Amino acid sequence: MNDVNNDNKVDIIVANYDSWTVSVLLNNGTGAFLSRSTYSVGTKPQSLAAGDVNNDNEIDIVVANYGSDSVSVLVNRGDGTFLSQVTYPTGTIPYSVVIGDMNGDNNQDIIVANSDSNTIGVLLGTGNGIFLSQLTYSVGTGPLSVAVGDVNNDNKIDIVAANYHGNTISLLLHC
Repeated sequence: MNDVNNDNKVDIIVANYDSWTVSVLLNNGTGAFLSRSTYSVGTKPQSLAAGDVNNDNEIDIVVANYGSDSVSVLVNRGDGTFLSQVTYPTGTIPYSVVIGDMNGDNNQDIIVANSDSNTIGVLLGTGNGIFLSQLTYSVGTGPLSVAVGDVNNDNKIDIVAANYHGNTISLLLHC
C-alpha cells in the first residue's frame, strides 16, 4: 500500500495473476476506495513493488511476471495513473521483486528472485525509469522471496533470498 496520487491517503496496488494486470484502488479517505484502474502487465504477475524509479517523487510500480520471464515497470503520471508498461527480461520464473539502491547512485534498482534460474537478478536503474540489462547472482535452488537491507552494518545494501528447495537462505553481501 502506498499513496500513489499524493493526497496523503494510502492506496492499494494489486497484481492480478489470472488477468495479467495490475489494479490500483485510490483511497477516498473514508475507508472506501474509488473504482479500480487496471493496467496490462506481463503474463501471470506474481509479485509487485512500489517506489520512485524515475526520481520525480511519485510512486511507480514494478511487477514480476512469472509467466513471461520479465518485469514490468509502470511509471506514475503524477496523478495516480500510470503510463503503459515497459518490460525487461529476467531469468526463468521471476517470483518476487523488490526495489532498492544497490550501487549507491541514488537511483532505485530492481532486484528479482528468478526461481527456476536459481539466481537473483539486479537491473540497475538510470534514474529516469529506464533499467540496464539484468546482472545475475547464483543463489540456492528455487529462490521464491527476496529482500534487501544492510545486514552487516557497512552502510551498503545487501540481498537475502529464501530458497524453496533445501529450505535455505542465500545472503549476497553488497553485490
